[in-house]
Amino acid sequence: MIRINLLPFRAARRQENIRRQISVFVLSLFFTCACLFYYNIHLNRKIETLQSDIKRANTELASFKKIIAEINDIQKKLKILETKMGVIQNLEAGRTQAANLLNTLPETLVPERMWFTSLNDTRSQVIIQGIAMDNQTAADFMVRLEKSGLFSSVKLKAIKQQGVGGGVMLKNFEMICQKKPLKPAADKKKSAK
Repeated sequence: MIRINLLPFRAARRQENIRRQISVFVLSLFFTCACLFYYNIHLNRKIETLQSDIKRANTELASFKKIIAEINDIQKKLKILETKMGVIQNLEAGRTQAANLLNTLPETLVPERMWFTSLNDTRSQVIIQGIAMDNQTAADFMVRLEKSGLFSSVKLKAIKQQGVGGGVMLKNFEMICQKKPLKPAADKKKSAK
């Protein structure tokens, strides 16, 4: 029987398998390191891009903060201007109120039956004192005042009988008239159209 020694072949095969495994391990290690290196470069580029975006956003934010500060300043000035315009409009609306009052009151008088003795004009009301021939004349005067459109309410505060020379008895009265609120001049122009 012939005997063949296969041990050196098996040993050579085993060494070849070990070399192959070591080379596969080294190649896979090299490939893994190459992939990690590439991924690291990719992440560094991404970080640089994001940092440049952050710097750009911060500069834009700073410019927007300046614009917002300017807008807030303009809004404050606008509120002050609106307040001043409101005062001017109230003054414009109240400018002719006294003249209208003085023009309207003589028209509301009951001719030759009553006279004014005092007229006190305040911001919200007018106090009228006068003398009338009788109670009906004072009542007619109150109705005329209410219809004039200048007052929101007319109230008789007091009426007293007063004697005048020759035995004539007259009525001394005092009325409080609440003025209607002022409409700004802009509202009057709109209502006139």
